[in-house]
Amino acid sequence: MTVEKSKVLVVGGTGYLGRRIVKACLAQGHTTYVLQRPEIGLDIEKLQMLLWFKAQGARLVEGSFSDHRSIVEAVKLVDVVVCAMSGVHFRSHNILVQLKLVDAIKEAGNIKQFFPSEFGMDPARMGHALEPGKVTFDEKMVVRKAIEEARIPFTYVCGACFGGYFGGNLSQLGTLVPPRDKVFLYGDGNVKVVIMDEDDIATYTAKAIDDSRAVNKTLYLRPSENIISQMQLVEKWEKLLGKKLEKIYISAEDFLTSMKGMDYASQVGVGHFYHIFYEGCLTNFRTGKDEEEISELYPEVQCITMDTYLKRYL
Repeated sequence: MTVEKSKVLVVGGTGYLGRRIVKACLAQGHTTYVLQRPEIGLDIEKLQMLLWFKAQGARLVEGSFSDHRSIVEAVKLVDVVVCAMSGVHFRSHNILVQLKLVDAIKEAGNIKQFFPSEFGMDPARMGHALEPGKVTFDEKMVVRKAIEEARIPFTYVCGACFGGYFGGNLSQLGTLVPPRDKVFLYGDGNVKVVIMDEDDIATYTAKAIDDSRAVNKTLYLRPSENIISQMQLVEKWEKLLGKKLEKIYISAEDFLTSMKGMDYASQVGVGHFYHIFYEGCLTNFRTGKDEEEISELYPEVQCITMDTYLKRYL
């Protein structure tokens, strides 16, 4: 007996992760809708991407967060909503816009699973976070509170650094490509972090749709092959490059001091780096009640390792 797969609405489908989630939902056989917001205006690249999605079988649905009714009507078309709106300060910061989406889902009353925009550090574990970066986690917790108070079935997918921002550049600030001469290491470089290919994050997210084991749970993105220290990452690059890099070690004190004089967005980013690379906030805990390791739920997913990921930068 074939079970019919849920219809999915992806919000933020033209974004960095969202475009990958759209592809992953289509690949998993879901009827996939993508919210087309009039706010894209003359952004030709986003429009072309939406048209490409349409050519691949996705359905475009118009809606604007300035028009509540349009969002409600879009939500009524589907069973599951996945939001991938940006929450980083150096791009667009839209975390609290999701409250309008929560209101629409609550009014529509038909959604059986909602994935809010998470994917990074678990905000529930970041109450101690440094200012001003703490705002990211505080706002995500505001959204979670609204979801749970509205009794909307949810799935929180958390716990990984995006390869494009943390892997290919060996986790260096201020660049997206790997250094070829010298590298800055945080502390001794041996704190374990999680760095994943963004397509794998999207695949895991799509896999969790329609899975009762994932409902009202936090799923952590921590496949064993992607748990890695910055030093191990550097060593993999050195092996590919065929040379050793000069290593400059930055103490925690010096790293935090570097925040002084930075603009707001940079201070947010540096604070987040501190929690990841000095505290090990992605790996320094075990899962508890209502939490699952996503790689254990879907062992069939073969994740791209950083050995393979780094080859594209040669």
